[in-house]
Amino acid sequence: MREQVEAVLDQVRPFLQRDGGDVELVDVEDGVVKVRLKGACHG
Repeated sequence: MREQVEAVLDQVRPFLQRDGGDVELVDVEDGVVKVRLKGACHG
C-alpha cells in the first residue's frame, strides 16, 4: 500500500510545488495514511 500512496503523491506533488509547497509521506498503518505538508502548504 505504501508504494501506491507514494505513486499518488508523486502525481500531486508537482501541483503543490508550483505553489511553494510539498508533501512528505510519514506513515501508512492499518489503512491510515499520514502525510506532512511543507512550505506554503503547512498549517
